[in-house]
Amino acid sequence: MSTKKYAVIGGGSWATAIVKMLCENTDKIGWYMRNEGAIKHLKTEFHNPNYLSSVEFDITKLNVSSDINEIVAFADVIIFAIPSAFVNTELQKLTAPLKDKIVFSAIKGIVPESNLIVGEHFHKQYNIPFENIGVITGPCHAEEVALERLSYLTIACANEKNAALVANALSCSYIKCKISDDVVGTEYAAMLKNIYAIASGIAHGLGYGDNFQSVIMSNAIREMKRFIKKRHKMKRNINDSAYLGDLLVTGYSVFSRNRMFGNMIGKGYTVKSAQMEMSMIAEGYYATNCAYILNTTSKKVALTPIIDAIYQILYKNKNPKTIFKKLTEVLD
Repeated sequence: MSTKKYAVIGGGSWATAIVKMLCENTDKIGWYMRNEGAIKHLKTEFHNPNYLSSVEFDITKLNVSSDINEIVAFADVIIFAIPSAFVNTELQKLTAPLKDKIVFSAIKGIVPESNLIVGEHFHKQYNIPFENIGVITGPCHAEEVALERLSYLTIACANEKNAALVANALSCSYIKCKISDDVVGTEYAAMLKNIYAIASGIAHGLGYGDNFQSVIMSNAIREMKRFIKKRHKMKRNINDSAYLGDLLVTGYSVFSRNRMFGNMIGKGYTVKSAQMEMSMIAEGYYATNCAYILNTTSKKVALTPIIDAIYQILYKNKNPKTIFKKLTEVLD
């Protein structure tokens, strides 16, 4: 049993899944949720009414609050699991110091206001040392954690002791954790795979079959490798589960909200109508804009035909059928 106090920031499905994992090994977990109604329901009915409602919690293990400062002050290790588009808004409420905390991001996106991956944002905006910043990535869907199906996580941190600390806190009979020192690469991979999942969904919505899906995924992992190499060059195996594995599960799974979002776009939904119909955030929508801008304004431009195509569809209102017809001519 860890002597460190852990807290999770976020009330969505991934945050709920992480709290469930922590409950396997930890006596008291802080949990910040914005929704007062959800907190009241959790305290009386023992489950999150909006996400993974089948998961029943031992409420005596939880310190749940809608005050982010209370939860941050409570914990030694803080895991952020909120949509990247809302990170800045939530952090603006923060008056409790973060500098001496161990901060892990389970966020799969870029902070739009700074155009930085979450770890870099924490370092630059809150002066948190890189050795106290880490990343939690998949391949792992929250829905399968709820069902206690065997799942794998990659815990990345420059400080191996901090990585091991969080890995031990999350490991249990149905969660296996691997440690990595590629903090930047795994975080970019977690962001990029959502864009490629949208591409996979659009292809499905347009009527492309499994054969083309395999081509999309094959090209996507090579595109991911090129993009990450331009941002942070180091020795990494792009076929590891943190990169290829996470890409595959997000691109193919029925639980993937980004694939679902793309499927709706392929079937003719507008971006706004698809967003309104979905009850969860498709991180890949925001990631597409950030990745495109990062790449096209960089001195080190990577070849990214899939990202470029999804950007044209989502942000330039281009016809998906026309864009994908062009995309098929450059993929191999």
